Amino acid sequence: MKAQVVYATLTGNNEDVADIIIEALENADVTVKKSEISQTEVDELEDVDIAVVVPYTYDQGSLPDEGLDFYDDLADANLASVVYGVAGSGDTYYLDDYCLAVPKFEKQFSLTNATKGAAGVKINLNPQANDIPTLQKFAQDLITAAKNNKQKEGV
Repeated sequence: MKAQVVYATLTGNNEDVADIIIEALENADVTVKKSEISQTEVDELEDVDIAVVVPYTYDQGSLPDEGLDFYDDLADANLASVVYGVAGSGDTYYLDDYCLAVPKFEKQFSLTNATKGAAGVKINLNPQANDIPTLQKFAQDLITAAKNNKQKEGV
């Protein structure tokens, strides 16, 4: 099974989130490619079983500037054989705007015919020890969904 984890970060927090997810996937024998969002084309996700996006939320609920092209390109992609998940860190200081990039990316993924494999995960600031089990479960849910997806496709 193959996965790609695409992240955007200013502070390093989201790369830390991505690394925890990657470790959980690799521990389950999933081959993982890690890439920064501005260096990633959406069509790369066509070749994986699991796609994960780890965006940050900027200012008043804005998406990462360096991820806007990727976000826009998602709307035109056909990822019917892909299972996706979105996790990201934010700051609860922003109240209603906290981690809004997570549901925004989930909505955009829903346009691609991909299968949502796990509920979105929102992490306050840098992931702490108590966040690790949540991110591990997120990764495991994605793996389970990808296996179910392959069975449906008869692969």
